[in-house]
Formats: sequence, structure tokens, C-alpha cells
Amino acid sequence: MSDERFADLKKILEQRRREILDEVMKKVSEVRKTTVDEDDALSAFSNADVEDDIEFALVQMKGETLRKINEALIRLEDRKFGYCFECGGEISERRLKSLPFAVRCRACEEAREIQEDRERRARKVGIIDLD
Repeated sequence: MSDERFADLKKILEQRRREILDEVMKKVSEVRKTTVDEDDALSAFSNADVEDDIEFALVQMKGETLRKINEALIRLEDRKFGYCFECGGEISERRLKSLPFAVRCRACEEAREIQEDRERRARKVGIIDLD
């Protein structure tokens, strides 16, 4: 991997990590600022439960994305980032810009998804098949 590609990929990962951290910190700040008027407490609590569940799920997804980005940064330092786990070829910079923690090139990811779909369908048939 060239030094230029290394620097570009590191920049992509660190920028995405910063964006996600900023989003998470903003959500945490918003939650801390939220107060409930006593008169609206009952209606607010019923709506708040749903909103809290959604916010919690979003924060969990962001946390998972941060974990993947941190793993990608470790792979980058080991000069293993940017290469497909399946075929060993370089993952396109375009793909890495849109999905910075990608571990497969587009072709290998599509093949994996097709295989998973086939397996899912086979399990469904197995469950429905009464023979």
C-alpha cells in the first residue's frame, strides 16, 4: 500500500469516526437537556418510552459503527486495511469512502450476500417442508 493511499484511508476513517462521535455526543447532550413539565408528565412518559427506545437503538448502532471503524484503523496501522478478506484484492476507494469499514470488495460482498440469501431460503424450506 502506498503512503498516499494509507494517508487517504486514514483520513477517511478518522473523519467518519469524528462525525459519529459528534452525533453521539449531540444526542447525549439533547437527552440531558430534556425536561418534562409536571402537567404533561403522563403523556410525555408514554411518548418518551418510544422515543427513548429509538434513541437507544440509534446510539447502539453508532457504537457498533465506531467499533468497526476502530478495528479498521488497527488494520490500517498493520497495513491490512483496504484489502478484501476474501480475494485479497484492493477495495476501491469509492467503496471505502461510502463504507469506511468495509472488509470485502464489492464483488465478494455481493457473492457473500447471495450465498447468505440461499442459505436463508434453504432454512425456510427446511422449516416448511413436512417430509
